[in-house]
Amino acid sequence: MRKLTAALVCAAVLLPVSMANAQIITRAQQQKMEKQGLGGGKGTVDAAFAFTRDKASAGQAIKEISWLTLKPGTSIGYHKHIDNEDAYIIVSGSGLFKDADGKDYPVSAGDITIVRKGESHGLTNNGKQPLVLVDVIAAQQ
Repeated sequence: MRKLTAALVCAAVLLPVSMANAQIITRAQQQKMEKQGLGGGKGTVDAAFAFTRDKASAGQAIKEISWLTLKPGTSIGYHKHIDNEDAYIIVSGSGLFKDADGKDYPVSAGDITIVRKGESHGLTNNGKQPLVLVDVIAAQQ
């Protein structure tokens, strides 16, 4: 629970909003989807979106934020971020993160990965338990 709280605090710190614009998106309000072949990956990723890129305004740095669950053997394919940055906050489970240089690194609960504009990354659940993460996509202003 401490790790989950820490991950959520990290996500909240990343949100550059004033108190007047603060938002709470409850679990019930999140848009649930199944994403097949996310980023060219294998399998189906279960997603719960607070909001998606098409709902973010041009002036908002955070373009998309979601909970993603990768079942064992599922992956988010190696893909490039042309005009935004992406952070994965690993909440539970374990996997392999492929960085911008194509190198694989083990990740587990409490780890945070970041890919910058113009870089590529991917993620595979090579464990026996679901890999749960918070995905935050942001664009530079």
